[in-house]
Amino acid sequence: MAENEVFRELATLVTESRNPDTFGIDIMSTEEIVRLINREDHKVPPAIEKEIPYIIQAVDIISTAFKHGGRLIYVGAGTSGRLGVLDAAECPPTFGSDPGMVQGIIAGGFSALTRAQEGSEDKYEQGCIDLKGKMITPKDVVCGIAASQRTPYVIGALEEAKKIGAKTIFIICNPREKVKVDVDVAICPVAGPEVIMGSTRMKAGSAQKMVLNILTTSSMIKLGKVFENMMIDLQQNSKKLIERSKKIIMIAADVTYEEAEFYLNSAKGHVKSAIIMAITKLDIGVVGVLLEKNEGFIKKALLEWQKNK
Repeated sequence: MAENEVFRELATLVTESRNPDTFGIDIMSTEEIVRLINREDHKVPPAIEKEIPYIIQAVDIISTAFKHGGRLIYVGAGTSGRLGVLDAAECPPTFGSDPGMVQGIIAGGFSALTRAQEGSEDKYEQGCIDLKGKMITPKDVVCGIAASQRTPYVIGALEEAKKIGAKTIFIICNPREKVKVDVDVAICPVAGPEVIMGSTRMKAGSAQKMVLNILTTSSMIKLGKVFENMMIDLQQNSKKLIERSKKIIMIAADVTYEEAEFYLNSAKGHVKSAIIMAITKLDIGVVGVLLEKNEGFIKKALLEWQKNK
C-alpha cells in the first residue's frame, strides 16, 4: 500500500482522530490532566457493553473449541500483541490450563514484548508465516487484536487462519464498518479518540484488555474451572497460591485450615478434587472418576454423589 493510501486510511479512523475534549491538556495542572484522563477512561466500559452480543458469540466459539481439543491463538502487534501474550500467560496459573491452550503471537517476536518493533506490524506475509508456525488446524480459534483494524501483520494471520478453516475473531476499536477482513466475529468497542491522538495504548488498550479478560475467563468458567466464584484449578507454584488454595477449600467445603491442608495434600495439590473429598469423604480415585464423568464441574459431580449415596 502506498504511503498516501495509508495516510488516507488513518485519517478515517476514530483511534487516529483528535479528541476535542483534550486540546488544552498540555497546559493543564497535574490534577486537571489526571482527572481528564480518568474521565476519558470511563468511556471504555460502556463501549464494551455495546459489544456484548458479539462477545457472547466469541465466548461460545472459544469454549466449544476448547471442549474439542482446540486452542485460542491471539495475534497482535505493539500494545495489542503484548496484551494477547499477557492474557495467554495468565491462563495457566489462574485456571490450571495447559500452556498451549491459549497462546499469543506478537509481531517482531519475543523481543517486541519489551522493546517496540514498530515496522514489524507492516509485514503481512510474516503474519501468515508466524501463524503457520503454530500448526493451526480447523479445531483452533485465531483472535486478531488491532486497535486500528488495518494492521497488515494481523490481517495476514487472520486470512491464513481462514484458509486453514480455523474460526476467527477480530478485536478492533473502530466502528464495525471499518472491518475489511472476513472473520466469524468482530468485537468493536469504540471509546472515541484517545487523550493523546493515536496513543492506542490508552483507551483502546484498556478496552482490548477488558475484552480479553472476558473471553478467557468466561470460556474457562464454561469448562468447569470455577466453583461458584472461586478459581479451583489454580496451580500452586508460589506460597501465595498454596495458601489461596487452602482458603478456597475452607470456604467451599466449610472446613478448618488444618482440614483444608490435609485434603489438599491428599489430592496432591488438585484443589477441585480436594473440595469434593472434603465434602463427600470419598477417596481420590473415586473423586477422579466422578469429576471425569461430569466434565470437571464440581456442582454436577456433587449432584451425582447426592443422588447415589
